[in-house]
Amino acid sequence: MNFVHIVVILAIMQFFMFGILVGQARGKYGVKAPAISGNENFERAFRVQMNTLEQLVCFIPSLLIAAIYWSPTIMALIGLVYLAGRFVYWRSYTTDPSTRATGFLLTVVPTAVLIVASLAGAIFR
Repeated sequence: MNFVHIVVILAIMQFFMFGILVGQARGKYGVKAPAISGNENFERAFRVQMNTLEQLVCFIPSLLIAAIYWSPTIMALIGLVYLAGRFVYWRSYTTDPSTRATGFLLTVVPTAVLIVASLAGAIFR
C-alpha cells in the first residue's frame, strides 16, 4: 500500500470538499457567481478553499519528492498532520478567523519540513 499516494489523494479530496462547501455557501448566502464577496460567511469559506489551494502547490510536490529520499511512511505521517491542520484551519476560520493560527501552523510546519526534507534528500542522497 502506498501511503504517500493515499495522503496526496486525501489532500485533493479535502480541497474538492472545501470547493463543495464554497458552492453551498454561495447558495446559502446569496452570493451570485462570479462575485467572491458580499457576505462574510461566504468569504470565509472561499478563503479556506483558496488558502488550501495555495498550500497544495507546496505540499503535494514536496511530499512526493521527500518520500523518494526518506521513509515514505514517515513522510505520509507528516502529510496526515497537514491534513488534520487543514481541517482545524477550516473549522476555526469559518467560526472565527482570529482563531485560525493553530490550523495554519499545523499546515505550514509539516509543509516546511517536507520542503527541507526534499531539498536535503536531493542534495545529500
